[in-house]
Amino acid sequence: MSKAFISKVLQGSTEVTGAAANRATNDLIDAIVKEMKKSGKFTLPSFGTFTVRKTKARKALNPRTGESIKVKAGKTVRFKASPVLKKSV
Repeated sequence: MSKAFISKVLQGSTEVTGAAANRATNDLIDAIVKEMKKSGKFTLPSFGTFTVRKTKARKALNPRTGESIKVKAGKTVRFKASPVLKKSV
């Protein structure tokens, strides 16, 4: 799924111009990111939940050279599908 796909679906279902659908798609994605930054999670009922998780610093291997490297601590986004989504797929 891509932004273009979401824009196309919005354009078809709401009968707006492509530019308006693109703006709506961008606004939707920005709102989701803003909510995840603020509360650490975002839930779409009947679809699933996106959560922000912290990752610890760790050692990893460079796959090309096999050399050990350090990976800094950071954040990642996890997704857990709702039972409704799991059942429909």
